[in-house]
Amino acid sequence: MTRVALIDDHESVRLGLEAATARSGLSTVVFSGSSVAGYLSWLRENEESPADVIVLDLTLGDGTTVTGNVSDLTAAGSSIIIHSVADRPHSVREALAAGAAGIVSKAAPIDDVVSAIGIVGRGQPLDNVEWASAVEGDRAFADAQLSARERDVLRLYAAGLPLKAVADRLGIAYSTAKENITRVRVKYVEVGRPAPTKIDLRRRAMEDGLLQETDGAPRDE
Repeated sequence: MTRVALIDDHESVRLGLEAATARSGLSTVVFSGSSVAGYLSWLRENEESPADVIVLDLTLGDGTTVTGNVSDLTAAGSSIIIHSVADRPHSVREALAAGAAGIVSKAAPIDDVVSAIGIVGRGQPLDNVEWASAVEGDRAFADAQLSARERDVLRLYAAGLPLKAVADRLGIAYSTAKENITRVRVKYVEVGRPAPTKIDLRRRAMEDGLLQETDGAPRDE
């Protein structure tokens, strides 16, 4: 019997999954809640063993990050299935990079979710369209091959800092920061993802998981 936790800030989604898992007779829901913090508190307060599988909404409404949620849950000892509308590719890639076992679309039949729980609960890889698409997308985005310094400069610049402030923050010359941004733009053009403006660079940084939507929004320049 696979022990399952459901974390989604939409109660109707959780209730539907609870009913479906009960019908299967192969798994049991041990926790259902709207936040990762609530689940971790439940573990501590009840001295419970971690769920075998956690079905996790990609984006919760409590301000937490995908990487933080997946990392915290895997560290607690569970395998993670992302349950998502899958309309934010960079967030999907972020979840996979943080250690999620796979992805099931919220548009898929609910029996597909139940089947995925069984597969992951048995320690088998979850091979589905969403997983393959996200992995392929990750390869495509990785083709930009930004260096560590270029990523640092891009992250700060795209978050809204002027180039001089970026240079000061990183302890490098202004000319070096400017050269890094120029190289970043060239690399994005080479992989078919041009970023001629600062707003475009912000989009690329968000797509590649270097920046969150809540980070500072720059004016174009």
